[in-house]
Order: sequence, then C-alpha cells, then structure tokens
Amino acid sequence: MAAASVPPLILGARQNSSRRIRLAILDIGGTIIRDRGDVPELLRRSLANHGVASTPDEISRWRGASKRDMIRHFVEQQPLAASSDRDKLIGRIYDEFTTDLIEAYRSVPPIAGAEEAIVELRQKGYLVATTTGFDRAVTMSIFDRLGWNKHFAATICSDDVALGRPAPFMLFHAMEAAKVDSVAETVAVGDTALDLQAGTNAGLRAVIGVLTGAATAETLRREPHTHILSSVTKLPDLLASLSK
Repeated sequence: MAAASVPPLILGARQNSSRRIRLAILDIGGTIIRDRGDVPELLRRSLANHGVASTPDEISRWRGASKRDMIRHFVEQQPLAASSDRDKLIGRIYDEFTTDLIEAYRSVPPIAGAEEAIVELRQKGYLVATTTGFDRAVTMSIFDRLGWNKHFAATICSDDVALGRPAPFMLFHAMEAAKVDSVAETVAVGDTALDLQAGTNAGLRAVIGVLTGAATAETLRREPHTHILSSVTKLPDLLASLSK
C-alpha cells in the first residue's frame, strides 16, 4: 500500500526539515512481532478471574497502552467493597496476566520480513530502538528467544516511564538512550492509534502507522500521522525517500 497523503497541518515543520533521519523507533506487538490476539484475551481472562468486568470493545480502545495502566483502568471502574485494596488487586491481576503472556509469547513469531528490515536499516546507518506497552520482563522474554537484543540502540518498556502512551515519554527515553537529541532526526512506527498519538505528541519527524496489527487502515487514518504502510518491511524505502 502506498504511503497515505497527509494534510500540511499535520506535517508542519517536519515536512521541510533538512536534518538527516538518524533514529527509527518501532513498537513491538503488531509492528515487529505478530499480533495473534493474545493480549486482549489474556487480559480479559485475568480480569474475569478476579471478578473485574470488561468487554472486547473496551479493551480494544486501550491497545498499545501500558498493560498495568489498562488493568488499573478496569479495576478503578469496578464497584468494590469499601474495604477492598485496589492496588493489591491490580498487582494480583497484573502478575497473573504477565505470567500467562510470557508463556503465550514463547511461540509468537515475528512479522514476516521484520528482522530483515531492521537489519537493512542498521546496514544503511540508521539507529533502531523499540518502545512497547509490555513491561521489561515480557519484552526481554521475546527478544531473548529471538536473539534480537543486538539490533537495538534502546529498548524502552512501559515500566520505564511514569506515563505510557499516548504520552511521548517512552519515545523521548529512546532518543536519550540512543543519544539522538532532535525530534527532526527521529521517526516512530506503530500499529495502534495510541502509537500514532504518542508520536504526534512527541513532535517527531514522521509518525508512521503499519497495518500488521490490531487497527484497521480506517482507524489509523483518523489519527494524526505522516504515513501508513502495509508493513514495517516498507520502512527502509520510505526513510530513503525522506532522506533525499
């Protein structure tokens, strides 16, 4: 799919930037690792196991967010006895969910061609980092299994920041760790509305949606963005065109 055109208001100063792009920040689930629907199903099950109600539509609106923040949202919406300790309940649900998620992701494959695209970006001189709504335990279980740690200048997880997406803090932490000091030299790629919102909030050079995850093209196009790609495999060619 060709990159989507975007109104000039969205691109603003990014479009005219003469700085060379140095850093590509990639989401993980649905962007470089396949999304089989494990996260929403395991979250729904963990919540239900502790008497907390949720619906698939409600969970869908939180795709891309910190998983602890998701659980906190549903627990805080639940009517509980005055004596209930919500923080402890959140902790119990989160621990169960994380254990189940690590087990599920032992068999989740990468997006087809994702590693080859990452290697190509590195060979062309770009730095590559990741941000994710997963915590570090889940993220490292995935990257250790695949042997992908060597690819990234930074791996920033939801438990590294005070606020997850749509706040831009994970992106800024990735820039800091990669020693890239300009948003004009940085692009972000993700498969959810919250990914695009975070990139826009950070004011990055390009905010790029991919269609390999949870969101449809229609959903992503409703968010501020610069490009929509069929897959992260198209990213090397896009960055080459933006660097001319």
